[in-house]
Amino acid sequence: MTDWARLLNPEQLAAVTAGEGPVLVLAAAGTGKTRTLTHRVAYLVENGVDPRDILLLTFTNRAAREMLERAEALVGPAIATLWSGTFHHVCHRILRQCATRLGFTTHFTILDRTDALSLLNRCIKEIAPDAKHFPKKEVIAALISKAANACAPSNDLRDLFERATFDEPVPVEQLLAVAQRYAEAKRLADAMDFDDLLTHTLTLIEGHPDLRDRYARRFRHVLVDEYQDTNQVQARLVDHLASHHRNIMAVGDDFQCIYTWRGADFRNIMGFPQRWPGCAIVKLERNYRSVPEVLAAANAIIAKNENQFPKTLLPTRPPAGRKPLVAFLRDASEQSQMVIRHVQRALQAGYRHEDIAILYRAHFHAMELELDLRRLRVPYTLTSGQGVFESQHAKDVLAFLRLCDGGVDAFAFQRVLGLLPAVGPKTAERVWDKLGASFDPSLDADRKHLHALLPKKAQPDWLILDALIGRYQEDQLRGDGPTAIRAFLDAWYAAYLSRTYENADDRKQDVAALAGLIPKGTTVTEFLNEAALMTNLDAADDPTLAQRPGLRLSTVHQAKGLEWPVVILLWLNEDYFPSARAIMEDQAPEERRLFYVALTRAKDDLLLCVPATRRLPNGQTNYLFPSRFVKDLPPDLVTKRYGLI
Repeated sequence: MTDWARLLNPEQLAAVTAGEGPVLVLAAAGTGKTRTLTHRVAYLVENGVDPRDILLLTFTNRAAREMLERAEALVGPAIATLWSGTFHHVCHRILRQCATRLGFTTHFTILDRTDALSLLNRCIKEIAPDAKHFPKKEVIAALISKAANACAPSNDLRDLFERATFDEPVPVEQLLAVAQRYAEAKRLADAMDFDDLLTHTLTLIEGHPDLRDRYARRFRHVLVDEYQDTNQVQARLVDHLASHHRNIMAVGDDFQCIYTWRGADFRNIMGFPQRWPGCAIVKLERNYRSVPEVLAAANAIIAKNENQFPKTLLPTRPPAGRKPLVAFLRDASEQSQMVIRHVQRALQAGYRHEDIAILYRAHFHAMELELDLRRLRVPYTLTSGQGVFESQHAKDVLAFLRLCDGGVDAFAFQRVLGLLPAVGPKTAERVWDKLGASFDPSLDADRKHLHALLPKKAQPDWLILDALIGRYQEDQLRGDGPTAIRAFLDAWYAAYLSRTYENADDRKQDVAALAGLIPKGTTVTEFLNEAALMTNLDAADDPTLAQRPGLRLSTVHQAKGLEWPVVILLWLNEDYFPSARAIMEDQAPEERRLFYVALTRAKDDLLLCVPATRRLPNGQTNYLFPSRFVKDLPPDLVTKRYGLI
């Protein structure tokens, strides 16, 4: 038997070996949250719990993979049968079994953001064809998503539309009609967007007692990572799935709840003890990441927030001998110079470029610095927020695989046809309609009919793709996705990229690498499902990011969960950090939590930049005030400098 006390500190041990019943683990920054969850899984298995009876819910694929790999190292390969993954993955798995109860087939299509917006735009044109000043599809999509994640009924959606600020007045009834038409269009297309994966699963669980009972009895233990990031739908799902055995372990940190703008509900973690009476609360406060000087600053900042579970980060590392540096600077130019000098000093001290992160509240805050880094040829990687499958060329490849793999999928069909010469969106849609909204790639008759419907300029290119589709069917490439992708690239798509994009060579390399992402033994259908789910993940979950050379430039939101020896924060001014909009929306506590997250990314060294002015696009100068967070740092915990050093 494993000696858990030797592997864990006392607080981690209490969480890992907790008995039956609900447990709330408050894991402060850098205190070994992942280690605790991993060992909890291993402890349960070692003590006789069948891995198939454990549900582990995470917010990223990376977290799920890392936990399973660590647990397997502790208790062996049986852990592979455990139900684990993101909320969207687990809901997708349930829906593939039970979607017929909601009127969908079990082969429904998952719409990524681009396809969902395209479908919504068509609905807007149907409802308001002459509305020149109608809100953009992205705005309407955000409001519909906000209502979905909050479990809001139709009257709440009406309220959201009424309170929304648009450039031009828009009849609320029109907006509601668009939302209704969008829901109908998805159902007619046998398709779901990302929010639907959650809300439809909740509808299944709450509307079908036999299903709720089946899964609640099935999962003897439910573990949830990053519980502070759950929205109302996710929290209700978890409550249902853990309702029979009541063995729920929610792991999170109220100090790091920074995603309410995308649906996270702070009340979920704060109200957990009330929703689960008798729950045990374990606090993890021993920090293994940062030096004491950084932790002291972080503790001082977060202590000023009210309505939270009190916690104090306790250092385990020896003092570094230097306090966080607050640099009061003249303008953006002096800030860039300060950053570059600090980077040079860090490099001279033995750090690599990859050990240094430059963080900011919003992407535009890094514009001036990025130009200076380019001019000086300092290597850097900019976190763009684009997922690994979100590029146009990756989406083209996935659409081709979806077309080959069969099933009625208007989105993939029209995307592939749109790659052909003389085929625009209207032509692709017209061809789809003439085919009766159905296309079976395994039938020669369907492929010949399609060829006849295409414009003459498109037919030669289609014949090449048609031959590839035929090969896919004849050679049974469903089990060999990498070969299918390489064949598509070599036979046709490489030439398309060369005549379409200036950086065609880079895109070709990306497509070739895409083939390597299909694990051995994974069918194309399984890979497509995984890829569709992954498109909604943050770029921070892209495993290639950590391997890219250069400084990391990132927003604080995208840096959450990551760490670097050296961290530099830009534009610590009022209206920048905290942002003016957040303050107007009464989100000051969340902005403070965001600043706390920024500070706790630093392991060894922390630089805070406070410029006094910024030049506006119209040539005027904007005079700035230091951020309230900078003012809240006790003078004895930081070193202050004025001007370049």
